[in-house]
Amino acid sequence: MNKHAGHTARELRDPVEDKLVPTIPLDLSKVQTIDDLVRAMGQTAFTGRQVGDAADVLEAMARDKDCFVVLTLSGALTVAKMGLIICDLIDSGIVKAIVSTGAMMAHGLVEATGRSHFRYDPKIDDRELFRIGYNRVYDSLEPEINLDHVEAVIQSVLWQWDPAQPVSSWEIHRRMGEYLRRTVKERGILRSAYEKNVPVFVPAFTDSEVGIDLALHNHERAKQGQPLLKFDPYIDLEHFTSTLVPQKRLGLFTLGGGVPRNWAQQFGVYVELRIRRGLDNFDLKRYHYGVRICPEPVNWGGLSGSTYTEAVSWGKFVPPEEGGRFAEVLEDATVALPLVAGAVLQRIGYFPRPAVGQTAKKKAAGRKSAATVGSR
Repeated sequence: MNKHAGHTARELRDPVEDKLVPTIPLDLSKVQTIDDLVRAMGQTAFTGRQVGDAADVLEAMARDKDCFVVLTLSGALTVAKMGLIICDLIDSGIVKAIVSTGAMMAHGLVEATGRSHFRYDPKIDDRELFRIGYNRVYDSLEPEINLDHVEAVIQSVLWQWDPAQPVSSWEIHRRMGEYLRRTVKERGILRSAYEKNVPVFVPAFTDSEVGIDLALHNHERAKQGQPLLKFDPYIDLEHFTSTLVPQKRLGLFTLGGGVPRNWAQQFGVYVELRIRRGLDNFDLKRYHYGVRICPEPVNWGGLSGSTYTEAVSWGKFVPPEEGGRFAEVLEDATVALPLVAGAVLQRIGYFPRPAVGQTAKKKAAGRKSAATVGSR
């Protein structure tokens, strides 16, 4: 104890003796891979540490053979070119189910069928963009002809639908994934989901290009005097619930917020109410793991900023005191997702780390190239 402690009423303890975890400067000269960078960031502070912690929890989910991981998606991540990362999370076996906005799947379908998105030029007025058929998504453009192409794909799927069978979002997206596998070579979220038997749920289905296309399809059926297709959202709810109930442990990886996040989380509430109402006799089900990447802070009061500890009070998550593991990154997913996912995919061997000899050769080649340029 410090000899002056009595004068200030402070006890100046030794952090080493107290076994506090030190922070470590990020040394870029020691970084060779995404995983190296994320591990180093995890030993720093602020958002860098959040990224490192998130990778650790996602890795725990990926390595837990009894954990069923649900990925929730919102925002415009496919327009922002994050689609192949989501494919990697599916293809690697980490993600077992997806809950998404319809826009994510529709814009991803654009990408998966070989169409492109484009940079927005701020010099072009939004009214002019509308006139010439370019839909703006923040700093990118979705040409209207892309969405017409998507509509044609969806219509080809819907014309094969038996009117006696109700439409659900997970089934229509499964069929679109099957269509992609048969007709295109490009990678895509729905194709990967179909090939890995990963169901894709879109709870706010009518708030999407696909939902609008179903409405247009029914108008065409009515015009031709054919029976209309009926959409039943409760098929999604019950299929999602029956998929998750048998699992030993559950994990949630959330990008953004909105309806997908809460719809996936309210599974625990739905199960608890079914038990409490005497409708079922199975065990209480809550998520054991949670990783969230979303820039919205708590103080806005919106759902997307609600914390995992808050969700514990609703019976959606296992509390940390009982083994729950959570990490939250207050950052744009286009920045944090490649880091978190890339690090974990390297750790589990989906992306192999470069051999030490190869890394040394690349560094030597880089130094030689630099020396050559400098000598000119």
